[in-house]
Amino acid sequence: MTAAPTADLVAYDDAVRRYDPVLGIEVHVELGTRTKMFCAAEVEFGGEPNTQTTPVSLGLPGALPVVNGTAVEYAIRIGLALNCHIAESCRFARKNYFYPDVPKNFQTSQYDEPIAYDGWIDIELEDGEIFRVEIERAHMEEDAGKNTHVGGTAGRIHGAEYSLVDYNRAGIPLVEIVTKPIEGAGDRAPEVARAYVQTLRDIFRALGVSEARMERGNVRADVNVSLRPDPTAPLGTRTETKNVNSFRSVERTVRHEISRQAAVLDAGGTVVQETRHWHEDTGITTPGRVKSDAEDYRYFPEPDLVPVTPSREWIEEIRAGLPEMPAARRRRLQNEWGYADAEMRDVVNAGAVELIEATVAGGTTPAGARKWWMGELARRAKQDDVALATMAVTPAQIAELEQLIAAGTINDKLARQVLDGVLAGEGDPAAVVRSRGLEVVSDDGALLAAIDEALAAQPDIVEKVRGGNQGPVGAIIGAVMKATKGQADAKRVRELVLERIAQ
Repeated sequence: MTAAPTADLVAYDDAVRRYDPVLGIEVHVELGTRTKMFCAAEVEFGGEPNTQTTPVSLGLPGALPVVNGTAVEYAIRIGLALNCHIAESCRFARKNYFYPDVPKNFQTSQYDEPIAYDGWIDIELEDGEIFRVEIERAHMEEDAGKNTHVGGTAGRIHGAEYSLVDYNRAGIPLVEIVTKPIEGAGDRAPEVARAYVQTLRDIFRALGVSEARMERGNVRADVNVSLRPDPTAPLGTRTETKNVNSFRSVERTVRHEISRQAAVLDAGGTVVQETRHWHEDTGITTPGRVKSDAEDYRYFPEPDLVPVTPSREWIEEIRAGLPEMPAARRRRLQNEWGYADAEMRDVVNAGAVELIEATVAGGTTPAGARKWWMGELARRAKQDDVALATMAVTPAQIAELEQLIAAGTINDKLARQVLDGVLAGEGDPAAVVRSRGLEVVSDDGALLAAIDEALAAQPDIVEKVRGGNQGPVGAIIGAVMKATKGQADAKRVRELVLERIAQ
């Protein structure tokens, strides 16, 4: 059932003026290993339901797990990138609860001995401010299966006629990253939450540990929010909104929960410690279940798995092989490209760093690449309400477009027509130029014919120019450009016009 909007909200600005929000964010990243966490079942997105299973991932009696070594390496990579300590020894535990998509009736996770702990990352907000988020832990676990509720609305169990369970996802390796309480964000709490999750996503991709595609559920965030009267007061009761899977939704979830909880507290009520569900369509959260504490899960060490004891030598080998982190890479690229701080922030916020980097690698100047991606293409993306990276044009095509301009084959005005053809699927820029006949007219004979016609039509302008006033010459150039359908080189036209008038 789709949740109905509620009027029980305090205006956001009023809420953050009177209450201090504190966040806690748990991010789950699905690791891009070939096989599952504890068995040899292959991992492939979109497979036929229940075809990627083994006795281990189905929880059949007598089936014994084996730890995926690549998943351990990926977890260490993540821990190191988040400036965490890597445990010399850690172990798995059984987290006991019943869900139909967890066939064993327990999840194999880590509890009191995570593989990585006590870390931090710095995130950059839209105006360039740096905000540090401290990491409590990053631990390994396995994913659950997927429930599909049939016959209801919005894919939820409420009102569904029946439910189906697909165990293909059950057992896929996960790393869960848990923050310490995020304090001091104030009215920027929603932006901090969004930037934090986005920074993690970028790190996962840079590390090569996950495709990190949020629309596929590779990265999911559980967003905890609580309010207190002021920063000196004890932490308030938190809610946990589960499985938020887009940056925009993370931001909206925080904003909504702050306004909702402020309304509860203003009315003299008590915030319930519970899980909640985010509804993208209505922009609100609704109750799930009363939130369990750790003791409710009856954790105990997994008896079928030995402790994981990565050697110091292996950890340092992994550390030495880490790639350049996204923030350092952006700083390096900004220096190489010569962009001002504000220009680089615009590029980052538009998701255009990789696009511009690839365009520059294709032979375009940084200024030329930025001109197209942050100018004409950004305008069209906004107009069509799509992400810049989803536009039907590649960095190689933009590089080719700029090269055609540099070679004098087309001018800027014609380039926009060429871009229309590329976006319409007519081929690469050079092919569009040929098929649409968009080359700049470079034949002086053809230009002189158009110039003579324009001069004959405007003799008064000719006299003014001959009298030393070159201002009106623009009208002649404009007439020639119109006659050549914009396919003339305006600079060459001006030269020829002045030569003709001087004769």
